[in-house]
Amino acid sequence: MMSPGVRWVRFAYADGRIGFGTVHDDVVTVHSGDMFSGPQASDERVSLDSVEVLAPCQPTKVIALWNNLREAAEKQGWSAPVQPLYFLKPASSLVAHRAPIVRPSSYSGRILYEGELGVVIGKTCVNVAIEEVDDVVFGYTCVNDVTALDLINEDASFAQWTRAKSFDTFAALGPVIASGIDPGAVHVTTVVGGKVRQHYPVSDMFFSPRQLVSLISRDMTLSPGDVIACGTSTGAMPMRPQVPIDVQIEGIGVLTNALAE
Repeated sequence: MMSPGVRWVRFAYADGRIGFGTVHDDVVTVHSGDMFSGPQASDERVSLDSVEVLAPCQPTKVIALWNNLREAAEKQGWSAPVQPLYFLKPASSLVAHRAPIVRPSSYSGRILYEGELGVVIGKTCVNVAIEEVDDVVFGYTCVNDVTALDLINEDASFAQWTRAKSFDTFAALGPVIASGIDPGAVHVTTVVGGKVRQHYPVSDMFFSPRQLVSLISRDMTLSPGDVIACGTSTGAMPMRPQVPIDVQIEGIGVLTNALAE
């Protein structure tokens, strides 16, 4: 859908205005219009250092996968899923690169990081054939799918996936949306306080990113800016306050966040 190698960023100027554009060598070429539909480049250039980087899109929903990595399934003794297993995270849970992840006042338990690849939808679509997926995908981003782990099974009668995944700041996205990468060929690396805690190939997924777009679009309409977080592998652990969590993906960049005190 996009030209190869384009990296899109959303940002806020010092006066609070919101802008977007393509970034190269830490310089943004500011665009006008709609990022997903005919954006127009302007003559304006801004340095990334002079603006606040925002979440790179404003999804109506984040669709996040459970049990989509073979290594994690083998370690936990889970069977291979027949269909994608997923939950939804609301738009209110979004947080940007370098913004703090905030512990909710209603929860005092463990908060996990989960480094993931995110697929960003570029066109309204439903029932997408696998061979047409690239036509509706805008690009790819880094995701930290934050989880209030102890909430999930707190009530024996009802697994609380939605609540555990949906607190404010529990969906970190960014720093950019990148095109021109083969999603099946990249690795996701999560570095915690300078130590590698996750490093896995996207090719280890039961359902590839393209398959996820096709299969999930059979269940619901996908809208421009919607994100599919493709699931995580082994190495997801509780976050410690003020310890940086870096989610790194080749061709996209590094998403950095930390749990606030």
